[in-house]
Parts: sequence; structure tokens; C-alpha cells
Amino acid sequence: MEIFFLLLLIVIMATALGSGYPVAFALPGAAIITVLLAAGSGYIFTGSTDAFFESGGPSQWLSAGVTNLRGVYWEPERDTLIAIPLFIFMGIMLQRSKIAEDLLVTMAQLFGPIPGGLGISVVVVGALLAATTGIVGATVVAMGLISLPAMMRNGYANPLSSGIIAASGTLGQIIPPSIVLIILADQLASATDQAGQSRQALYRAVTGEISMPSEYAIVSTSAGNMFLGALVPGLLLVGLYILFILGVAILRPKYAPAVPYEGKYDFKFAGQVFLAMVPPLALIILVLGSIIAGVATVNQAGAIGAVGAMIMAGYRLHPGGRLRYIPAALALLGLTLLVFVIENFNTNIQNVQTDRDILGIKLALVGVGMIVVSIAWSGYRAYRTDNALQGVMVETAKTTSLVFIILLGAAMLTAAFRAFGGEELVKHFLEGLPGGFWTKFVIVMAVIFVLGFFLDFIEIAVVVVPIVAPILLADPEANVSAVWLGVMIGLNIQTSFLTPPFGFALFYLRGVAPAAVRTIQIYKGVVAFICLQIAALVIVAAYPPLVNYLPTRSALTSETAPPPVNPALQFCIENYVAEQFDQNGEAIRTAIDKAAVLDLSYVPEDLADDFLEGVENARESFALMQRIEDLKVQLREGAVEYRPEHSVVRGLERDARQIDTILEDLRLRISRGFGDEEVLTARVERLEAEKEALMSRIPDTWEVTEATYGEITAEDRSTRNIYRRTVDQAYQPLVELKQVIGGAEGLAALTAPIDALATDLPSMDRETADERFKEAERMVGEVAGSSDIRTLLSDARREIDSRSPNPERAAELVAEAQALLASEQEWRSRAARELLPELQAYDLAIQGTIGLRQQPRLPRTQALYVASCSAKHRDISLNF
Repeated sequence: MEIFFLLLLIVIMATALGSGYPVAFALPGAAIITVLLAAGSGYIFTGSTDAFFESGGPSQWLSAGVTNLRGVYWEPERDTLIAIPLFIFMGIMLQRSKIAEDLLVTMAQLFGPIPGGLGISVVVVGALLAATTGIVGATVVAMGLISLPAMMRNGYANPLSSGIIAASGTLGQIIPPSIVLIILADQLASATDQAGQSRQALYRAVTGEISMPSEYAIVSTSAGNMFLGALVPGLLLVGLYILFILGVAILRPKYAPAVPYEGKYDFKFAGQVFLAMVPPLALIILVLGSIIAGVATVNQAGAIGAVGAMIMAGYRLHPGGRLRYIPAALALLGLTLLVFVIENFNTNIQNVQTDRDILGIKLALVGVGMIVVSIAWSGYRAYRTDNALQGVMVETAKTTSLVFIILLGAAMLTAAFRAFGGEELVKHFLEGLPGGFWTKFVIVMAVIFVLGFFLDFIEIAVVVVPIVAPILLADPEANVSAVWLGVMIGLNIQTSFLTPPFGFALFYLRGVAPAAVRTIQIYKGVVAFICLQIAALVIVAAYPPLVNYLPTRSALTSETAPPPVNPALQFCIENYVAEQFDQNGEAIRTAIDKAAVLDLSYVPEDLADDFLEGVENARESFALMQRIEDLKVQLREGAVEYRPEHSVVRGLERDARQIDTILEDLRLRISRGFGDEEVLTARVERLEAEKEALMSRIPDTWEVTEATYGEITAEDRSTRNIYRRTVDQAYQPLVELKQVIGGAEGLAALTAPIDALATDLPSMDRETADERFKEAERMVGEVAGSSDIRTLLSDARREIDSRSPNPERAAELVAEAQALLASEQEWRSRAARELLPELQAYDLAIQGTIGLRQQPRLPRTQALYVASCSAKHRDISLNF
């Protein structure tokens, strides 16, 4: 019966949407009606309202959607969707300020003389508007009103013209900042959690180990990562559009002729281009640049964009005059002043120490004041000019409310879908398909593409993604990243604006296109661009670094980058070290050999022994790395025989686990008295026999094959762990010895306080002695390798502070501390002159390889290598 109500849920939803009922009410309405019908049917036929639910009851599933929404969107740490109203405000404000018109006219004049120039100008403007407004309807309408008549007058083919305008208008869905990317990031964050639990359960089921290595974990995504990941695919799509237009213009010149510019390319024209392009480009750099540089979060960047758009509207909507650009100039000067202050002054109010710091804070206040005046002035202008500010605020509120109501409805629909076992049904269907991950992926992409013919992008993102994303992310075969999956879905969803019969871009263009442009011509025109979007999908699928590299690079080069000891980075770090050993191994070995014969005769024995042991560990790391590389080859060769059998057995085991799930549910029903016990018992027996038949199909050679490959895998894991401990133990003594030697100056500063303690000790009372000794201990504790001196001083303090004070013994201990201090100063001063330069040279030779794990963060060269390595998806299925 669960399947019946699941089908009923889909039918009610599809009927409501097809009849034109508002999406915001169709989604939750379908969920509520179906859940109530299932509960009523269960009560009538079985006496229990819970009978026809996969688990739980109607009250649980009716409240689940609202509960999930509240848990996700009302928690302070889950603030992803705050950026939505900010970017919507930014887009509507720029659209009202007529930036699109300026860009279209200027770009048409600039590119017109080249073949297909008008079409190229539309694509370029579409990309710029996508990175600023991101509003498909406004962009398509603006370009349809301005560029389409111009293209028709100059002989462009109607299908090509309409296709260029419609496709360019949809770039806002994939070029950041994009509302759909923010929604996808939010949906994928929850999907990643579910996928992580599924992968953990799979690992535990097939290996028997309780915990899964963290390097196999699924990394979540964020709106910022989605923006970075979508940037290159968006530009790739722009490039494909331009290449297509150029190809048409060259092969069929009459379809896209060159349009000569009647004016002159002089300084006046250059000024027009500057004024048209620089403001939106500056806003793009401020918004996206702040995210890429790690200066601002997505929400903060959205606020920057909203404010920047209002400042641009302040001068663009102004009728003219000498004061037109003053607010924008004030903002620019204020920003420049703030950048200057941040680069040259300490602006931490809690750490103000000098008059220069106070001057920096005053200058910062002046800069902030200028920006605030600029914002207020521009806002006042936008409010007074055609009531633009109020209109933008109202439209922003309407659009934001629409998005959030749809999200609430989708949460309720998804809860109802799960209540009737829909998620498990989809999961079992996809996992039962031959061909592994890529078969599942292609089918999901095809379903999303077809749904794009009928549904809007928000509906697809919030209804389909929560169901299919956990299944795809959990698969260890492709081991795809969440950001890559999100961008692939975003690229696919973009086609929903172009695909007939309900492509919204087509409706927008039809509404403003002249009667001479027939609807069928618009449909024909977008076909080529839909094919280009599919081509972009294939390219990005074939080369994941197009998506993954920028987010990974940004994460590894930021101030908050994970340390190199992070388990998720080890595979790529070890690949880098292996390459360096192969290329520069002789130089590193030479440095190790030199370190082994350094004169350590005057260095304390424990430090010298630790250092020499570290040198031996550094030597041993070469052999361990070679063994890791040999095991890599063995794993690669062994996988040829192991993978086919592994796929068969894991598939059988997966089917057996699915039967176990059904059996558990049937036994629960029998125990609770739901349904006909005899029928349910017969089904249990049938399923048990089916499971036994499945398990009997496991090849007899499986245990031997698994054990053989497992031995190599276990040795690989063990060798890697030994290598990591070895290189850590090789580098730590070097760091410790350098720190101890570097403390020579600090020790010299301790001589006077400790001598004063020895002199004043006989005349000090207990309170004074306690205070003086504790201060001396604090100073000694700040110098590396001085714990023995501190211990002697602590013992002396306790001798004075005890119930039976012993000043004589305290004096002896202080004298020992003085002698030890003198000894430490002597050998450290000598080591600073003779040994430290050699240690620094040794450190320089090994810190990028053997000592890499112990660095506070990855150096730039290594970070870029690891980013490039991590951007590629690695098949880890044979570990499961």
C-alpha cells in the first residue's frame, strides 16, 4: 500500500502543478492530502493510522517538513539562505538602474564590426549581467527589447538571434552569484550528512570495522564553494556560445553579418566603454573577489553587492548635474582610505598602544563615515527618483517570500515521499542498475533534464536534489565531491529555462519579441544552445578539476587553511613527497648526510640523541616511501582481477541487505498484528529463500581473492601510517633543537632576575619570595628548553613556602639554577654561532617534504599541488 500512496502523492502533485496551481501550495498540499488519506485508510482497514507508512505515523511526517525547515533555517550556524534576499535586492536594483541598456548599446558598438559581433556582444553582456543581476527574466526582456530589433535590422537570422538572447539570459543561473547555487548548496549540505552516514554504514557492513578512516569521508559544500566551483564552467559555457556564433558567422555569413560602427573609435567612445563596463566589473570584483580571496563570506559579499548596487543606482538614476557622481566618488575614496589604513596601521581597538595606532583608527573612522554618507545619499536618491528603492524592496520581499514558501513546501513534500518509502525505492532502483555510479548519474541527469521541460529550477532543486544527491554522494566508486555534483545539477537545471514547452526564457522573449519573430523560430533557435549546454555538462563531467580546483585552492591557501597533518590531505601530500624524492632525492639525502655528521659534542645528550634519531628517521622515510609506491603498483595490478569479482559480490550483498530491510519490516508487522499473518509469514519465508539463493551465487574463490587483495590494502595502510609517524619523528627533534638554541638571548635576559633572587633570598619574607619566584618562573617558562631551570626555582620557592622553611636549601637550589643557566647560555651561544646555520640549511632542505606534515599550513607550492591532486575524483570503492 505504501507504493500506492507514493504514486498518489506524485499524481496529486503533478496534477496541481499542471493545472497552474501555485507551486508554494501544490507541494505541501499534495503532502498533507496524501498523508491524511494514508492515515485514514490505515485506521479504517487495520485500526491503526500508522499501518500504511514505512515507519512512524501521520503526525510525525506532517510535522517533519516544518521541523526540518526550522532546524535548518533557524539555527544560527546554518545561515546560507540569508544571502538570497541580499543578492535578489542587488539584482533588482541593478535592473532598475538600467545598467543592462548601457552595456548592450556599448558592447554592440564595440563588437559589431566583427563577424557575429552583435551576437557576441549579447553573450558578453549576458555574462556580465549574470555576475551582477542574475535575474533571468529582466535580462532576457532587456536584451529582447534592445538587441533583438537591432539584430533583425542588420540581417541576423531570427532563430539565431532569439537563441542567442534566450541562452545568454540564462547564464545568471550558473555564473555566480546565483540564487540557484545558494539553494543547491543548502540542499547539498543536508544531503552530504545523509550520504556520510550511508557510507559509514556501508563501510561497517562490508569490513566489520566500527569507524571509517576520515580520508574516505564526504566533504560538504557551501555557497562560497559553489560560487567558486561554478565560475569556470560558467565561463566555459560563455566560450562555447561565442565559438558557436563565430562558427555560424564564418560558415553562414548571412546569418550573422558584421555591423560597422558609424561613429569613431576615439577617446569619447573609450570613455563610454569605460563608464558602461567599469561599474559592473568593479561590483563583480568586489563581490566575487571578496569570496575568492577569503575576505568575506557569501552573506557578507551579498551585503557588499546590495550596497554597491544601490550606490550605482544613485548616480545612474540621477537626472544629471555636477553632483551626479559625488556619492560614488565618496564611496570609492572611503574604500581606498580603508585599504590604506588596513595595510599600514594596527586597527585592533583592544590592542591600541601608540599614537600611530590611534591615528589609524581615526582614519578608519573617516573612511567608514565617507562610505556611510555615500550609502545614505545614494539610498535617498533611489528613494526619491521614481520611488525606485521602495519598488526594489517590495519586489525583493515578494521574491524572497516565494523562495522560502517553496522551500517549506518542498520540505513537507520530501518528508511525505520518505514516509511512504520513496527514498528507499529510488535508492534500490539506482543501486540495482548495472554500470555503477555513472549509470546512476546519467539517469539522474536525464530525469532532471526532462523535468526541466515542465518544472522551474527551484522546484527541481528542492524536490529532486534531496532525494537523489545522498545516493550519488554516498557511492565510493566515483567518490564525487558535493560541489561538483551541485554544479553539474546547476548546469543541467539551467536548461529548464530553454526547454519547450515551459521554458521561462522562451516566454519572456516571446512577450517582447516583434510579431515577425514566430514562436517556432524561438524554439528552433534555442536547440543549438541546449546542445551546447549538454556539451558543457559532458566536458565538466569528464574533467572534474574544472569545478573542484578553485574551491580546493581557495581553501588550502586561505588564512584558515587546514594544517598539513589533516588526514584528508595525506594521499595527495604523499604523492607530492614521492615526486620530490624522485626528482630531488639526491639533494635531500645529501642534506641528511651532512646533518648526521654535525658536531653535537657540546649539545646536551638528550637533545643530541633525539636529533640523530630524527636524522635516521629521515633516512628511513625514503625506503618507506618507496614501499608505498611499490604497493601502489601492486594495488593497481591486483585491482584488475579483484574489481570484477568485488563488483559482483558487493552487488549480491547489497541485494541481500535490501532483503534484510524488508524482512525486518515484515517481522515488525507480524509482531504488531498488522495485516494477514499467514500471508506475511509466507512472504518472509520466500524472501529468506531468495536471500539464501543470492548468497549462494557468491563465487567460491571470493574469500581467497578478498584476503589476497586485503593483505595488500592492509599493508598499504600500515606502511602509510608508519611513514607518517616516521617523518613526524624525523622533523620534530630538529624543530625542538632550533627552538632551544634560539632561546639563547632569552636566557641572557634571565641572568639579572635570577642573580637578584639569589642576593635577596635571605632577607625575603614568604609573600615576597612567592611573588618574586613565580615571576622568575614565568619568565623562564617562556624560553624553550628551560624546564630544568624552572623546576629548580619552583623547588626553591616551595622550600621557602613550606611549613618548615629551609632558606639554606632554597639558596642551594637557586645556586644550581644559576650554574645551569650559565651552562645553558654557554652551549646555546656557541650553537647559535656554529650549529644553527647548519640546522637552518637542513631544515630548508627537508621542510617541504619530510617536514611538510609539521608545518602550520601548506606552503604555496605544495598547496597548489595538493589542490590540483584533490580536485580529481579518486575511486575508493575497493576499500568498501
